[in-house]
Amino acid sequence: MPNDDQEPKIIIDEDWKSQVERERSELAAKDQESETSSDDQVKTNDDDATSTGGSTEQLPPASLPLLITTLVTQSMAAMGQIPGDDGNPMPVNLNYAKHFIDLLAVLEEKTKGNLSEDEKGYIDEALHQMRLLYVSATQASSSQE
Repeated sequence: MPNDDQEPKIIIDEDWKSQVERERSELAAKDQESETSSDDQVKTNDDDATSTGGSTEQLPPASLPLLITTLVTQSMAAMGQIPGDDGNPMPVNLNYAKHFIDLLAVLEEKTKGNLSEDEKGYIDEALHQMRLLYVSATQASSSQE
């Protein structure tokens, strides 16, 4: 009787192995498919991926909203609005915050007349919000001193 109990385990084990092998083949086919579709996109220097430990993470496409969001994030971080890696607020550096807000203003000025209504609204709102936050951070900093 103990031999009968062991036979199904072997069959199940073999079934599991074949299932894993099938899943690997499917995954390899999907990877191959995604590689060929990503070949159509613009590639940057492949050495960058290997110099960062071989990471080949997918980056979002370059766009005006991404650039605006990047500048807003940098500005917010400089105003201590975004926590650091340790979870504590980052140190406030109002000079950096002002610099990133000024960069947003330059971007707005240099793209005037070349933006869609959505893009214009997005940059206007981002700039307005960052200026309000900067004034608030400046007031909070001066009241602490």
